Amino acid sequence: MRAGIHFMNFTLPGGPASLRDAVGDAAVAADEGGISLFTAMDHWFQMEGFATARDPMLEGYTVLSFVAAKTQRVRLSLMVTGVTYRHPGLLAKTVTSLDVLSGGRAMLGIGAAWYEREHRALGVPFPPLAERFERLEEAIQICEQMWSDDEGPYEGKHYQLAETICVPPPLQSPRPPILIGGGGEKKTLRMVAQYADACNLFGSSVDAVAHKLDVLRGHCDRLGRDYDAIEKTITARVNPDEDISPFLKEMEQYAALGVQLVEVAPLPPDPARFVTSFTEKVLPRLSEIG
Repeated sequence: MRAGIHFMNFTLPGGPASLRDAVGDAAVAADEGGISLFTAMDHWFQMEGFATARDPMLEGYTVLSFVAAKTQRVRLSLMVTGVTYRHPGLLAKTVTSLDVLSGGRAMLGIGAAWYEREHRALGVPFPPLAERFERLEEAIQICEQMWSDDEGPYEGKHYQLAETICVPPPLQSPRPPILIGGGGEKKTLRMVAQYADACNLFGSSVDAVAHKLDVLRGHCDRLGRDYDAIEKTITARVNPDEDISPFLKEMEQYAALGVQLVEVAPLPPDPARFVTSFTEKVLPRLSEIG
């Protein structure tokens, strides 16, 4: 099993002036330590429930661009882009730029968005859930078209593009991988089966993930998609400086289901130290699983 680092907590000692080094040092530690994926959140306000809306939050693609300049190997993605936050044509251009400047390491992580407060606060439209899913599917289609040889128009229910020109194209061929986040059984997992190279299922429990994967397999069967071609990822918690045996035992259960990557969030006050400790104490044993 492989590992990702999900940088989500910007409430760190030293305030805003410390964030440049905190993010950069953690990214370098991840890159040099064998981490496969580095992700940030796509929010303008910190999530309520984790902290407060007034706690620090940096814009996600700016974070990834900074990390791209600091690293050489690790794949870069948001976990995940909210479909309502950017027009799909501009999103495709943003991810393309990240792919080019990172040397072909960008991934489009995308989902239907959920954080209503930050939309209302900043004046961004927040349509009903059913419409957000419609927009999610159209956004994926637009990105796929912009990453193809088709520069013609796109006519959707919610988005109309006169030309889908994207120059330069991404470095990755045929396109950057697409990850869809979430576990909605009727819409999200159907779109995973239809469009995605990877999914993130939020590891609430082994049994819950097993059920979601069964649903995903059913969608793949109906659509004629190779279920095994989709990378399965989860998020989990671990403190590398404590007993990691329960974490590893749980990861063995997830790996038996076909989960290939787990994302963990660095703990404050020193994210780089967390990442270094994780890569030294946990990653070698994690890599033996599956």
